[in-house]
Amino acid sequence: MRSLHWRQNWVSNEFSVSNACASGMSAPLLRLPSLDLVRGFVAVGRRMSITLAAQDLCLTQSAVSRQILALEEALGLKLLVRGHRSIAFTPEGERLFRSADSAVQQLQDVVGALTGRTGRRMVTLTSTIGVTGLWLMPRLGAFLQRHPDIEVRVSANSRAMDLQAEGIDLAIRYGAREAMPAGAQRLFGEDIVPVAHPSLGLAALSAPETVESQVLLEFDGPYRPWLQWSSWLERQGWRDLRPRGVLRFNQYDQLIHAAVAGQGIALGRRVLIAPMLADGRLIALGPPLPAPADYWLIQAEANPAPEAREFVDWICAEAAACASG
Repeated sequence: MRSLHWRQNWVSNEFSVSNACASGMSAPLLRLPSLDLVRGFVAVGRRMSITLAAQDLCLTQSAVSRQILALEEALGLKLLVRGHRSIAFTPEGERLFRSADSAVQQLQDVVGALTGRTGRRMVTLTSTIGVTGLWLMPRLGAFLQRHPDIEVRVSANSRAMDLQAEGIDLAIRYGAREAMPAGAQRLFGEDIVPVAHPSLGLAALSAPETVESQVLLEFDGPYRPWLQWSSWLERQGWRDLRPRGVLRFNQYDQLIHAAVAGQGIALGRRVLIAPMLADGRLIALGPPLPAPADYWLIQAEANPAPEAREFVDWICAEAAACASG
């Protein structure tokens, strides 16, 4: 409790300097806005983007927007001007940001120094939502049990980013070798196979009539022909086939959960759904076909911190087990 009290007073002193310059007096401690609201405002101000600030704070965009509105209501001031896909400070917002950013940065520095000596070590990883949900998360508990002193933060997205600039240690990315940066480590390749829940009563997709009687679960993410039903059907010589229906998903893990629920047939990425094939939640309906892309591990630093190195070793061991299986 003493530590929390000290932190709040320290931040309040930073605001008091700004207020004192403006009016010759400090605001009472009771009137200072919540540190959570200030942190959200600073995150938006540093990025000038609610979307990027939300990613930094591991919150939704709407949650960060509500923090900004709550801070404006608490102060009775307009802090940001929202335009079409852009934001800007009001004069009051810019003045508050200069003071708040300095206070939060000092707090970050001190907390970082303290936890660097006595707190938990942290590793930050970014990966696509599909890989995170289907491959990483089911395995992550085993790593945390072996390394209880290491905290793992996962940012599930596939956008291009500067890992060092965004404070991220590692990234798992999917693509061809030539699309990867120097130093990327190949984790494993990928095979694609049609899959369905046993409740659909299918054993194989050997005739066009079988497919026409089913709902196809389509991945509506970044266009990759080998993950699209149109490409698979064309390889079978069934280009003009019309299925009973199509359900589209922009996240691959959602598509697989729909397949497990018996809602249709999916093109399964075998390395991601291996546990579901092993325990019978899904069955393969044909031979696997290799995809022209692999999964890669990218490091922000050539010589990472010890905790990141331990995490890299663990990921590579898990990937090797997948490849051999």
